[in-house]
Amino acid sequence: MTATAQAATTTDFPWLKKYPAAVKWDTKFEPKPLWRILDDAVSAFPEIMLVDFLGKTYTYAEIGELVNKAAKGFQSIGVGKGVKVGLFLPNCPQFLISYFGILKAGGTVVNYSPLYSESELEHQIEDSHTDIMVTLNLKALYPKMGHLLPRTRLKKLVIGTMQEVLPFPKSLLFPLFKGKDIAKVPDNDEHVAFADLLKQGSDYAPAEIDPSEDIAVLQYTGGTTGVSKGAMLTHANLSANAEQARMMFSNCEEGKETFMGVLPFFHVFAMTAVMNMAIKMGAGIIMHPRFELEPVMKDITKKKPTVMAGVPTMFLAMANSPKIQEFDLSSLKGCISGGAPLPMEVKQKFETVSGCTVVEGYGLTETSPVATCNPMEGENKAGSIGLPAPDTHIVIVDREDPHKILPLGEDGEICITGPQVMTGYWNRPEATADTIVDGRLRTGDVGHMDEDGYTFIIDRMKDLILAGGFNVYPRVVEEAIYEHPAVEEVTVIGVPDEYRGEAPKAFVKLRANEDVTEQGLIDFLREKLGKHELPREIEFRPELPKTMIGKLSKKELVAEEKAKYAAAKGSKAAD
Repeated sequence: MTATAQAATTTDFPWLKKYPAAVKWDTKFEPKPLWRILDDAVSAFPEIMLVDFLGKTYTYAEIGELVNKAAKGFQSIGVGKGVKVGLFLPNCPQFLISYFGILKAGGTVVNYSPLYSESELEHQIEDSHTDIMVTLNLKALYPKMGHLLPRTRLKKLVIGTMQEVLPFPKSLLFPLFKGKDIAKVPDNDEHVAFADLLKQGSDYAPAEIDPSEDIAVLQYTGGTTGVSKGAMLTHANLSANAEQARMMFSNCEEGKETFMGVLPFFHVFAMTAVMNMAIKMGAGIIMHPRFELEPVMKDITKKKPTVMAGVPTMFLAMANSPKIQEFDLSSLKGCISGGAPLPMEVKQKFETVSGCTVVEGYGLTETSPVATCNPMEGENKAGSIGLPAPDTHIVIVDREDPHKILPLGEDGEICITGPQVMTGYWNRPEATADTIVDGRLRTGDVGHMDEDGYTFIIDRMKDLILAGGFNVYPRVVEEAIYEHPAVEEVTVIGVPDEYRGEAPKAFVKLRANEDVTEQGLIDFLREKLGKHELPREIEFRPELPKTMIGKLSKKELVAEEKAKYAAAKGSKAAD
């Protein structure tokens, strides 16, 4: 390449200046059926452990055979091209087996959060056209689907059990000691036992898949800005993203890694950055149904995983554990934080206690989700979400005019193109047209790119606080509050203010045995924030609202404050 060509390239793609030598940014990804990543790993690593679920292990060959049996079983109950099958499951072997079995049968996976209310589940079932649902016979799960079966378009429920995936003697003891947690399931044609689904043989009929067009997963957004929407993620989107994520973990070796699987697979972050990426590199997955601090740290100490994906609150909880000295986290050689901004205080604290590098990544449901990541080998810039994934383009556009691309360093809306970007929202052409403009996905996030191609997020556009004509970004205020040694967690939102229109308010959870007054914290912030950025009020709480994957959530607090303001106005008007 000539010097002139090189200059033009780094001008158009500034991230090439600092891109890791081991990663080829200009890689082109062949559109493939998503299940091929599993078949390739089964062929290459048949005897390597793929799943460790509470002590019961399965090799790649064993999971591969179970997936083929599931594909045959799903086809026997009507799953074929385009049929939507829901997964209403925590992390468990049935999730992975069903996920790839549905895809091989030609169906589309629709992920459901066990934390959703029945009304939210009903909306998603009807909106997505889900006809079959896979769940467990637990009282925490089955009753919701049992109620929805006659009320919705659902035709069948496939019911798994904990006993069938637990090691001996846990499998024997579970119904004895956990009998109160087991739901009674009717014996009729609308209910199919997961174990019976696997008894049809493994000679399924391979489905004809167009990877670039056929939807592998219909992944619903959280609905924080209204009714949730289904992002159509094709086989090509998800297989490319698994390869992109694997390439960015350049310090990992094929067939030699073990992932800590504590993030829920029904969430897009864990689906790709744990389940699919681990399979892509022939790694094992230590599955936990949910994040419980002590059991997770015990398993890291005992089973020596090398990779962990988490949200900032998980890394913070581990770093702040009063028993941290009792555990050995040294096996971890790479951790990725996503789902929410990673405060520098949290990153540094976890790296100090673990000796492991924590890199911040970024993505959205609409990008399968990985779009950027700080490199595992190379420069990690403080506060940055890193460099674009291979074959991914990031540009910053004017917030008022999405057709106008801004120069490096200027703040605007982050936009993304790449093989992992969804084809659109299910049955929502207007929302799709608003979100994908000039072929670029509008993220709704405000940020800028520096001269080395690292992107920095300032905040979500929808979270921007307009205080007396000034823009206040909650993330800036949160970062400043995190610097106080007594603070464990903080969320900042905009609240109605009669004088300024809006004002920032902070909700703070203090660390155990720590204390600070509201005035003391305000005084601490005066040298770190502008006058317009100082919180009008700081409310201390024992716990802060979190989403299904454990990241701090603003929407509950916003709703509370709006209701409080409306009540106060109503009372004032009555007076």
